Amino acid sequence: MTAKSNFTPDEWKVLLQSMIAAGVAITAAEPHGLWGLLKESFASGTELAKVKTDPKANALIKAVVDDAEGSAARDALKAKFKGSKPAQIKDKCMETLREAAAIVDAKAPGDSTAYKGWLQQISQHVAEASKEGGFLGVGGVLVSEAEKATLTEISTALKAA
Repeated sequence: MTAKSNFTPDEWKVLLQSMIAAGVAITAAEPHGLWGLLKESFASGTELAKVKTDPKANALIKAVVDDAEGSAARDALKAKFKGSKPAQIKDKCMETLREAAAIVDAKAPGDSTAYKGWLQQISQHVAEASKEGGFLGVGGVLVSEAEKATLTEISTALKAA
């Protein structure tokens, strides 16, 4: 069973950041109003909550989610993003996802596919959380072209294409 003890503190920090970066990359791909931001943030949180209540959840994923509460991962990502424009934030998220993929491939190959699939699931759920375009919820598309492109980038970054 892969656990926190299998990783260095810096590697573990990257894994903690990766679950946040998976959703933030989508949000940064096409920033929109407060309501859309709230929906996307809620979607990301919902994916994390599912892991906490799923007794069959992958052990590594569960360990990351359990350790994320009160962790410094959010603060580290905030510091990493400080002063960045949305495109730069997205690029920094992709860098974090590439690092996380390399870490789990090297240190937890048995959990790698599940972990990277979970990160993709977070991204997909966030992309589908808020319609893009339209007016007052009428019209628009579920996943914008910019979000579709970002989903493809995330898949590539995770080497799961």
